[in-house]
Amino acid sequence: MTEKKNTNIILFSGDYDKTMAAFIIANGAAAYDHEVTIFATFWGLNAFRKDEQVPVKKDFLEKMFGKMMPQGADKMGLSKMNFAGMGSKMIKHVMKKHNAVPLPDLIDMAKEQDVKLVACTMTMDLLGLQKEELIDGLEYAGVAAYLADAEDGNVNLFI
Repeated sequence: MTEKKNTNIILFSGDYDKTMAAFIIANGAAAYDHEVTIFATFWGLNAFRKDEQVPVKKDFLEKMFGKMMPQGADKMGLSKMNFAGMGSKMIKHVMKKHNAVPLPDLIDMAKEQDVKLVACTMTMDLLGLQKEELIDGLEYAGVAAYLADAEDGNVNLFI
């Protein structure tokens, strides 16, 4: 009996294209029977934000962070050629034309394949994000939990 391979991805980027790459790799690894973890920290947490506004109590700075960050995976900008959001609209149009899977669907696919999606609790505290503002199906942990997963990892990526 062979041991399962482990793929661990730190998702630090809040860019649509980089986040999409992380989820394409995660879904591919899961399809090849890897145990996959995506540990989202800092701007990568935007991929886990719900699309709709959630009423939660926040202080002034937490409210400001919430307003400055994209509200969900589909509202993230591109890393290059974003052009005030026009680049994102253009790439989504091209993706649709070529039947490419959009980021929100890649996230759903990852959940269906039991990819472990982990939100960094330290970053949540720093940015004033609360569990109620994030999508369902997440785990919550700090860097020690990521390091425990990464220690057994065959593949460790920082995106």
